[in-house]
Amino acid sequence: MRKQLIQLFVFSLFIGIFAVRSASAVNDRYLKVSYSGTSISTIDQALVMDNSELVDEMAVGVLNQNEMTGNLELGMALDQSVSDDGTVYTFNLRQDVPWVRFNPESGEVEQVLDCDGNVRYVNAHDFVYGAERSLRPSTASDYAFALYFLQGGEEYNTSDEGTVSFDIVGAKALSDFTIEYTFRDPGAYNINVLSMWISYAQPSWIIEGDACNEKLGDLWIESGNYQGYGPFTLEEWIHDASLSMIRNPFWPGIESIPQAMIPGVRIAMLEESAALAEYEANNMDIANIPAADYDRLHADPVLSQEIVEMPGDVATNFVLFNPNLAPTDDVRVRLALSKSIDKEAIVTTLRSGRVAQIFLNPALTGAPHTDEYPNLGIPYDAEGARELIESYCADQGISPADVEISFLFPAEDEIRVHAEMLQFMWESALGIKVNLKSVEWSVFVDLRKESSENVYRAQWSKDYMDANNFSADMFLCGATYQKVPDWPTKDCTDVSDPQYSEYAETVIAAGQEQDPEKRVALYARTEEIIVSEAVIVAPIFWPSSEELRKPYIEAPISLIGNNRFEKWQILE
Repeated sequence: MRKQLIQLFVFSLFIGIFAVRSASAVNDRYLKVSYSGTSISTIDQALVMDNSELVDEMAVGVLNQNEMTGNLELGMALDQSVSDDGTVYTFNLRQDVPWVRFNPESGEVEQVLDCDGNVRYVNAHDFVYGAERSLRPSTASDYAFALYFLQGGEEYNTSDEGTVSFDIVGAKALSDFTIEYTFRDPGAYNINVLSMWISYAQPSWIIEGDACNEKLGDLWIESGNYQGYGPFTLEEWIHDASLSMIRNPFWPGIESIPQAMIPGVRIAMLEESAALAEYEANNMDIANIPAADYDRLHADPVLSQEIVEMPGDVATNFVLFNPNLAPTDDVRVRLALSKSIDKEAIVTTLRSGRVAQIFLNPALTGAPHTDEYPNLGIPYDAEGARELIESYCADQGISPADVEISFLFPAEDEIRVHAEMLQFMWESALGIKVNLKSVEWSVFVDLRKESSENVYRAQWSKDYMDANNFSADMFLCGATYQKVPDWPTKDCTDVSDPQYSEYAETVIAAGQEQDPEKRVALYARTEEIIVSEAVIVAPIFWPSSEELRKPYIEAPISLIGNNRFEKWQILE
């Protein structure tokens, strides 16, 4: 009997050890996800335009934007204080966050040491350097405009290199771990920029070089070079193929950004259809659902149970019209194109999104809601659209068949479906010719700046949760992202257009308005101008979708589209 008990004990011990090792092996597995195509162009805080959530995993702002609410919370800051006039913010920073680097030789994440052998801790000077480099004219950051909220930011960024001192900019280190930001006005949305990647700390000693580090310049973001300080850091980046992040054991974990619960994340660059195939082969943990596979997946008894509803990013999917290139230089043509878009049909076919009558996403602070402003936007009206085209053609002495429109869009599966639907709607409703042109994303960005096409497909996603980000940052000349370099004229060489002038004045007034109802009314007027009168943009849908997630993944569903992988778990 005793022998049997011993054997049973040994057997149980063996099973227990096996179970622990099995659980450990699974829990040590990296999360496997995909990004569409070759969309990761950079992870440099100063240069990122898309995929900013990767930067947010490897570096942290003074403030952090909560992925569930969009509200600001403390990041690297321990506290904050503000001046009576609302323009000067002071932050005391954490002193326990080291810079780290993944060592490919040892396979470990290591703390970065200075030239005296001491651990480098992220400090106020690193944040000041980050702001300076993002604003530096030679950096040519597409997002430098966001730092124009800072006093002197625009002057420094638009000056000739070396002619203006950074001392004029409102980003000052008061001590090693105290930083002060001075804004040019008391706008309610100002400090949102401190939760954006362009304001994050950057490692000057490897970018510029110092007594014990070679100057790496733009190469600082490559595998083996990258230094960060977030819950993950860069492990390996094979351009156009994959990117891996590994858990940073030296990130202390804070209330808003805890220590990572998974060992890392492997990101494959795949089109949606290829990512879905990998998911079904159990080589991917999550995958988007292409419209062509919607019915099949919903009918599948197993896969249908793995479908998760996603609120989608706070964004707007739309098309832009070039008002300076025939035939879209005539407002009747632009209005006809907008009226002949059957948005409901697009949403139904794509199996995602909500019809957008206006450009401002309703989740944004200050955005008008259609229940309060039901007449905003352009409703579907194919007959009215045809009348507009015929009026235009009568004046030109041509027929609709003589009208040709060029339409440029990024070469991605779902976007192509969207573009082909628009082509069909415009050609069938208006009797015109629409020439589609698709290119890779990086090429699209360059061609977009040439303003040589009539229509561009685009999606604008929030950088911060305020209507100012969808209006001033999108459409205004000067301190803007210049996503629309065609309005009022190419590169804003002439801003005398009265419609643009009213739009700009109203946007600026809305940004400064303190009364919420008056602010919403001002933004409603901006929508009338840009969507219905000048017809520069045709909003189509606000994103929402479904995705596949393996049942062993436990993760919060972001309400604003930002995944925080440090909060994800693999439970199997």
